[in-house]
Parts: sequence; structure tokens; C-alpha cells
Amino acid sequence: MAYRTVLVGTDGSASSFRAVSAAASLAAATGATLVLACAYLPMRESERAAAADRLGELAYKVSGSTPADDALRAAREHAVAAGAGDVVLATGQGEAVDVLISLAGRHRADLIVVGNRGLNSLAGRLLGSVPSGVSHRASCDVLIVHTTDGKG
Repeated sequence: MAYRTVLVGTDGSASSFRAVSAAASLAAATGATLVLACAYLPMRESERAAAADRLGELAYKVSGSTPADDALRAAREHAVAAGAGDVVLATGQGEAVDVLISLAGRHRADLIVVGNRGLNSLAGRLLGSVPSGVSHRASCDVLIVHTTDGKG
């Protein structure tokens, strides 16, 4: 099966950029359009500061669309370096799984690529695993790329 549209989720983390590179290589090999997708959650400044204190290095996940746009620009660099030619950027407001599923439908993706981050981590068990949620809800193929050692 040749994929026509590959959607990959990124949150700006190093592990998500590994998924972007894998998806970009696959898109390049099949001549598919690559959709780089990022979710964001709007939040009042007081809530953002409190969440940032609790989440530490994961705090980038709780800000508005600017960090999402920044993450997509950085992801585009990784995608182009991996050979992707036709790259589309897409953001959506909401939880990551909901946004990825929605954007996959909107862009008629026939493959969603996500990294394995969160599958075996404490954060994944507490906050919900994006790879698990996407694999259960997607109406197209899902590729979970091994981007972490599963311990973080």
C-alpha cells in the first residue's frame, strides 16, 4: 500500500522529532504529503505558571499556540532534512489525541505516525498515552516509532 498523506504528531521534544524524521523518510519514499501536527491548550498565565512548576520539563505542553507554531517550524527542518518534499503544518486546540485524530480526518491522512513516548512512563499512565489513544481511535493505519527507551 502506498500512503498518500502521512500525518505525524510533534510536541517539540527531541523524541517527537525522531518520529518526524521517520515519517518524513517514509513520506519521501512513497511520494506522500507530510502533515506535521501539533496540539496546544490555551491557559491563563496564572494557571500556566502553576502547571509549569509542577510539570518541569514538560511545561511546554501547557502554553498557547505560539509554542506549537515554534515546534512545527523546528519539525519542518527535521522533515526536510529527512527528505520530505510536500510538507503541511497544522495546529489544533485541544488534547493531543483529539487533535491528531481530527487533523488526520481533515487532511485525509491514511497513516498517522507517533513516537512511543508515554507508553511505559509514569506521565503516560497518569496523563494518558498519546500513542495508545491514537492507536485505539484512528480510522487509518498508525505507526508507533520507537523514539525513547520506554523508561521516561
